[in-house]
Amino acid sequence: MPTRRSATGALGERIAADYLSGRGYAIRARNWRHGHGELDIVAERGGEIVFVEVRARRNDAFGAPQESVLARKQAKLIETAQAYLETHDLTDAQWQIDVIAIELDQSDTLLHLDHIECAISQP
Repeated sequence: MPTRRSATGALGERIAADYLSGRGYAIRARNWRHGHGELDIVAERGGEIVFVEVRARRNDAFGAPQESVLARKQAKLIETAQAYLETHDLTDAQWQIDVIAIELDQSDTLLHLDHIECAISQP
């Protein structure tokens, strides 16, 4: 069953994919699902697989976007990233999980984008 992304989330993912593409990343997949997990963006740069969790917000009422990637979500991202690697015969590949935090104003204008590389430690 597909997840229901908010309009803010979908816009954030488009902004993040454009940002990554503009910096030399090749986008391998978007919204890749396995079991109960989903990877927002799977990219590659310099032979390394980069899994990107995108968090977008229109205000900071619930804190900064990146603060919402809690331990349970981190564990699910690692599990889903490992499933992606196994499914695509990439178990020997170098990989990392990044977070892109996006802040938008009420008219969906980008205010700030923070790319946090290696944001989630691998086991």
